[in-house]
Amino acid sequence: RSAILRGVQGSNKIQIACLSRTPVTLTDIQIKDKIKDVKEISNKSAADQGLITVEGAEDLSLVSGVPEEQLLERTVRIFKPAKNAMQSGTAGIKRWKIEWNTQERWENNLMGWSSSADPLSNLQLDFATKEEAVAWAEKNKWTYILEDPKERAPKAKSYALNFAWNKRTRKSTK
Repeated sequence: RSAILRGVQGSNKIQIACLSRTPVTLTDIQIKDKIKDVKEISNKSAADQGLITVEGAEDLSLVSGVPEEQLLERTVRIFKPAKNAMQSGTAGIKRWKIEWNTQERWENNLMGWSSSADPLSNLQLDFATKEEAVAWAEKNKWTYILEDPKERAPKAKSYALNFAWNKRTRKSTK
C-alpha cells in the first residue's frame, strides 16, 4: 500500500493517510525500528541474501526509455563551453557539458517560432570532469564526440607599455 505523509499532529506520533482512507498511526519508536531493520538488511552482502551479482559494466540503455533506433543514430557532444565574449567573468566555463545533436526542426506557421518534436534537443547535462561525462555517455550507450577546449595563453601586458617611446611599440593617437 502506498501512503502519503500528512504531517506531525501529536508530540511523538506521525499520522499516515493511506489510499484506503484508514488512518495508520505509528509512534516514533516504531518508525526508528523499521529504519533500523532496513539498514540491517541493506548492510548484508548480496551473497548472504541469496541475490545474484553480475560482473561487468552496467547497461542502462534497456531501462532508460530511449528507443533503440535513436541510440544507434544519435550522437552526444561532450564539450567545455567557451568564455562569454561580452563579459570578463569566467562563470560556467570550468564544467563539462553534454548536448545531443538536433533532429529535424520546423517553423511554426502561426508564431514563426522554431519547433521540434525532440525532447533531447534542448537538454544539456553538466559534469565536473571530462571523465565523468565520458563515463555517463558510455554507461547509457550513447556514441559521443569529445571536443577538447582550446586553451589560450594570455598575453603579457603592462601599463608602462602605453608610454613606451620606441617606434616599434608606439601607436599613433591620430
